[in-house]
Amino acid sequence: NYRDDDDINDVASMAGVNLNEESARIMATNSDLVGTQIQSCKDEPFLAAIPLHKRILETAKKLGITDVPAEVVTFISHATQNRLRTVIEKVTVITQHRMESYKDDEWYEQATDVRSQLKFFEQLERLEKQRKDEQEREILLKAAKSRSRQEDPEQARLKQKAKEMQQQELAQMRQRDANLTALAAIGPRKKRKLDAPGLLTIGGEGVGVCAGSQAGLGTASPRQYPRQKITRVNLRDFIFYMEQEREMSHSLLLYRALLK
Repeated sequence: NYRDDDDINDVASMAGVNLNEESARIMATNSDLVGTQIQSCKDEPFLAAIPLHKRILETAKKLGITDVPAEVVTFISHATQNRLRTVIEKVTVITQHRMESYKDDEWYEQATDVRSQLKFFEQLERLEKQRKDEQEREILLKAAKSRSRQEDPEQARLKQKAKEMQQQELAQMRQRDANLTALAAIGPRKKRKLDAPGLLTIGGEGVGVCAGSQAGLGTASPRQYPRQKITRVNLRDFIFYMEQEREMSHSLLLYRALLK
């Protein structure tokens, strides 16, 4: 019957708790906190409030608005922070895609190598320049060895140029010999040891702090800490980002960036 069901379901009555009294007691003790919102930290604006407020007032006066409350300044500051965070995230993704290397990926096959082609053309230019220099050197040496009594001005100019070339080659050989002699006197270079983590540099000398030693001084721990990867964003990444954005693809800022 209904009476047996009420006796089973009414757990609060069985425990001797009066729900009305408990609700009234909670409302009396925490009446100032009911309906309010509590934040764990202070809401600080991202931009400086005073200069931003002045800038907003200057823009608002042109539209006939004379009063701008502080809530508007805070809202615009948070909107700027959110917008900047979005831009940085998108540009970072673009930079990471640009820095990815697919040479070791088995699903990709290299079709062209522009860097190798440029190196090949540079090597051809060096060989061509070297060949022309050799031809000019032979002509100058022949002009210098000629012993004709009647010399024209062109022959005299070639002889003078050959003499200057020989002096320059002799000076280069002397400089190279002096450098080799200096390097031999110095001896082989020793690689500088990198400062290990935990080393404290004092006056050019490293003092290691060992956690397990009683004196507190000892060798540094051989544990190596991983270096933090740095993502470097350049102007080309920003230009690519602005070209993809609808509101910035036809902006004056993109035009100025393309001119740089």
